[in-house]
Amino acid sequence: MSFVTEHMGLFFLIINTILSFIIVFRERKDTVNTWAWLLVLTFIPVLGFILYIFFGKGISKERIFDLKIQTKIGMNVEVQQQQRAFHRGLFPKPNTDQVDPRQLIYMLTIFESSLYTTNNEVILYTDGREKFDALLEDIQQAKFHIHMEYYIYRADALGLEVRAALMAAANRGVKVRLLLDAWGSTQANRRFFAPLIEAGGEVEFFFPLFLPYINPRMNYRNHRKIVVIDGEVGYTGGFNVGDEYLGLVEKFGYWRDNHLRIRGHAVYTLQNRFLMDWNSQQKNEVVYQPDYFPEIESEGKLALQIVSSGPDSEHEQIKMTYLKMINLAKKEILIQTPYYIPDASIHEGLKLALLSGVKVRIQIPNKPDHLLVYWATYSFVAELIEYGAIIETYENGFIHAKTMVIDSGIASVGSANIDVRSFKLDFEVNTIVYDSDFAEQVRAAFYQDSRCSELLTQEKYDQRGTWIKFKEGIARLISPLL
Repeated sequence: MSFVTEHMGLFFLIINTILSFIIVFRERKDTVNTWAWLLVLTFIPVLGFILYIFFGKGISKERIFDLKIQTKIGMNVEVQQQQRAFHRGLFPKPNTDQVDPRQLIYMLTIFESSLYTTNNEVILYTDGREKFDALLEDIQQAKFHIHMEYYIYRADALGLEVRAALMAAANRGVKVRLLLDAWGSTQANRRFFAPLIEAGGEVEFFFPLFLPYINPRMNYRNHRKIVVIDGEVGYTGGFNVGDEYLGLVEKFGYWRDNHLRIRGHAVYTLQNRFLMDWNSQQKNEVVYQPDYFPEIESEGKLALQIVSSGPDSEHEQIKMTYLKMINLAKKEILIQTPYYIPDASIHEGLKLALLSGVKVRIQIPNKPDHLLVYWATYSFVAELIEYGAIIETYENGFIHAKTMVIDSGIASVGSANIDVRSFKLDFEVNTIVYDSDFAEQVRAAFYQDSRCSELLTQEKYDQRGTWIKFKEGIARLISPLL
């Protein structure tokens, strides 16, 4: 028996050593993440091996999510024309007198191939019921197709309401495609969507689970929220489909989020993003059709770009966008995020802004939906207090908005939190609006939320107990893995 035990121990030691070499030399993670996984493998070798298989192993960009061979349907020509116009100095300057956005637009256009559009009508929704009432009305008006992509879809009252609207559309001949993240939408399985499928709708799951809650790729999640109706109207932001997003779940109370309804040429980018995501999970890919990119008649004048990122990306586009916005700010940075677990560049960027006299104000929840990230968030924001940041805890329920506004001139609204998971592991999409009036609208909503928030002072933070301090320390230590 001792012989078997001894050799089993040797076996696990060899496996641990091999896996450690793979992490360091093959996966080529950043240094902090590498050391975090090496510590896990060293101190909990068997469990650590299992955790790495499910949460640490990188995805193959070539085999799993190969976007390089998927042409950006209907957008390549437009983006190339914009890039040439930028180099010739013929790019229109948006309505942002308070801040010069040209460097940010240049970065997203030239290096991220993000379409810059200037004829958009944008409506900001801060209430879940108002957002879904508008969405359901647009679904009822759909004539050709409805493309919908969500991270969470609950099999609850709102889920039934949206399903019924999609079924009605499918029954009148509208092509309905619904793409859901398999991990986030475990409640809404194929049995739940059987009536929609029978009506002619198509339902697919992103990185489907081969057993409930089990998949070696489950650490990589499609966190995007996108709806495109007839190629003309788009929705994107932070709301998922579930009763909690209407403020109907007692644990969270009122759910405060941001979501956009867009009509204009920016919808082309949302359509393109959906089709690439859909094709990545489909054997029968959707090919280009003119109906997906119709000529859009819009009286809007808002300039914006839509940027997406994920573990398939060459670099962290949304993180780079946040970092550039921080660097552009001269007076004020407003941030709303349910999780503040930044990497060093974002955290140091905000410290540098504070040291340079820029006012930084951050709103976070007063209650957790995930305990570890909640504790880690408090640890990181408390450090910014020492540099003069104003940190507020939202007291009127749960704040889930992912918002950044700089100098009342540029606003970002999307699905990406200020955390390592959104930067590196999740598939995200954000909308960057270059318009002073719209930025002021988002800013006004922020300060309206301040009336329902409490100031987190250094004194309050110092009063926390020893056990809380210990939990925050542990959460911060493993924050690269959260």
